This record gives sequence, C-alpha cells and structure tokens, in this order.
Amino acid sequence: MKSISYKRHRFPVEVITYAVWAYFRFTMSLRDVEDLLAERGIDVSYETIRCWCLKFGPQIAKNLKKQRPAAARIWHLDEMVVSINGKRMYLWRAVDAEGEVLDMLMQSRRNASAAIRLMRELLKSQPMPPQEIITDGLKSYAAALRKLGMDHLHRAGRLRENNRAENSHLPIRRRERKMQRFKSPASAQKFLSTHAAVYNTFYTQRHLTSRRTLRILRGEAQAAWATAAMAA
Repeated sequence: MKSISYKRHRFPVEVITYAVWAYFRFTMSLRDVEDLLAERGIDVSYETIRCWCLKFGPQIAKNLKKQRPAAARIWHLDEMVVSINGKRMYLWRAVDAEGEVLDMLMQSRRNASAAIRLMRELLKSQPMPPQEIITDGLKSYAAALRKLGMDHLHRAGRLRENNRAENSHLPIRRRERKMQRFKSPASAQKFLSTHAAVYNTFYTQRHLTSRRTLRILRGEAQAAWATAAMAA
C-alpha cells in the first residue's frame, strides 16, 4: 500500500483527511464540510476542501480497494440514467451479492458494446471470475455475455432478483441531488469511483447486525481508512 504525501499543505494531515472522509462518507456538500470544520474552530474554505478531495480522494480510494477482501462471485449488473448538462448518459454498475460495488462506468450508450466494455473492466479488476451474473431484461447484457462466451452464467428478467443492484443506486441518487447534478462525465466517473471505495469500506447491513458486531465493524472501517490515508 502506497503512503500519501501531504507535504506543502498548511493544514495538518488530520484536518485534511477528516474533511475528505466527511465529504465522501456522508451526503454533504463542500459547504457543509466547511461549516462542520468551522464549528470545530478550523477556518478553511470550501474551495480548499474541493482541492483536497480531488487530490487525495482517489489516492485514498486506491489504498482502500487494496485492503478489501475478494468480492462474492455472484454479480448483479444494472444501469441508471444520469443527466449531465442536458445530455442523457448511462451509469453502468456492478455489485456483488452482498451489495459491494465492484465497478462502474459512465457511458453515452446502452447497447451491447457498452455492456461488453463494462464486463471487460470487471474481469480485469476482479481477482475471481463470476459464478453467476444477474441482470434485468435489457437485451444488451445477453448479447454482450454471449459474445464473451459467458451466457451460461447469465440469469435475466426475473422479478425482484436484481433488487440488489437497484437498491445500490440509491446512495448515488442522493449524492446527485445534493451536488445539483454531475457537471461532466469525467468528473462524475472520478467522484463515483472514490465514493464507491469509501461506501464499500463503511457499508454494513445494520438490520442484520447486532449492536456489538456493529461497533466492531465500525472500528475496523475507521482503522482501514486511517491505514489508507496514512502520510508518507
């Protein structure tokens, strides 16, 4: 895991990493984080926080991904419509059976070529191939998996089977509203990739977890963040 350099920054490492953590961990705007720090006696502008998030967010996310265990081998694929500057874009996403985000790709099309691109990115990034791939009834998935020779793993179009992917869209919709929509495909891809790594680290199914276990999981998540954000 690569250490991160915070040299030549006026504020301490603890302030920088806290601001980045608060922005990606919670549904907060940059101005909300500015107010949160001001309440703690730290005077920093939201523009400075934005620069910190752009610079250190992807680096910390990369370290967080390296700490994650292997994902479950049942993959759920789905796409959601995102409006960027009046243009309709499609955010293709993959999650595993536990709801962990595997990968996402912002694309302008919803065809088989776009589905193939997502699958190739997934196969490249995941250490283990899938045992089963669950999608909705969109025919692009069937065509893409057939071309990749993986159609025998495909299960599509059955009611409620792909709810895992549908529910995983909700945090993104909340962030999209808070940010008053994404400004460009590139910035959306960069933000959401970092957001996914933080979401995976702190995500727990609270309704299935005892209070004691939840405290342990929260401690482990905070320790993972501290390790990922450690200074050089």
